[in-house]
Amino acid sequence: MVGAEAKTLVFVHAHPDDEALLTAGTMARAAAEGQRVVLVVATDGAAGLASSDMHEGGLAERRRAELEESCRVLGVHRLVSLGYADSGLHGEAEQVADGPVPLCAAPLVESATRLAEILREEDADVLVTYDPNGGYGHPDHVRVHQLGVRASELAGTPQVFEATVPRDLLLRGIRLASKVYRFPPEFDPASFERAFTASADITHRVDVRRYADAKRASMAAHASQATADDGDRTLAAFLRMPKPLYRKVFGTEYYRLRP
Repeated sequence: MVGAEAKTLVFVHAHPDDEALLTAGTMARAAAEGQRVVLVVATDGAAGLASSDMHEGGLAERRRAELEESCRVLGVHRLVSLGYADSGLHGEAEQVADGPVPLCAAPLVESATRLAEILREEDADVLVTYDPNGGYGHPDHVRVHQLGVRASELAGTPQVFEATVPRDLLLRGIRLASKVYRFPPEFDPASFERAFTASADITHRVDVRRYADAKRASMAAHASQATADDGDRTLAAFLRMPKPLYRKVFGTEYYRLRP
């Protein structure tokens, strides 16, 4: 996936900040090794949870600026937005007057065709999307998996990788963390029992320990997603980790190569 041979890697994510959590280390490593790195973000993230003060001036605009800063610290060569609205945590968002269509309300063939056009423009060697579960099941993430697979077929992209996390490793980490840390109210550990991908199905493990600082800076760029009116969110807890622990926890990123 990453290596000496020059390639063009296109990463498609659902919302601003998703790249920081799942693939930032791989993106930074690929850019440092001379690969072309393109980030495509499907939605504006305007339905994301954030403290009230973060909504001043518009949350979508704030999150776009945060995304641009994340791309800068990772060395991303091109950032593209597909222009859809955030569908909301349960996919319930409706289009507002004169606003963009929520991703889950748009026809799949339309969003897939938009991504396929970018893949052709870039002559992409690799597309990185999500696993069929959309990671933890957010409707926009599931749709990004669907549109990514369809777009790769339309564009004839040679390799498609699904960014994911080993489910059993994640559950073990959550159980250990819960002994010393109180998770935010929106965090439901049980929801991860069917999330992401079984370890046996992981095909690629990318060592990103040398790029942990870049990944951490990418997370830190998304300040709006670290706070809520009732306290800090999970991203804030990640950023409070001591550097050695952060490097250990986030030093590997995981992928499944689609057959």
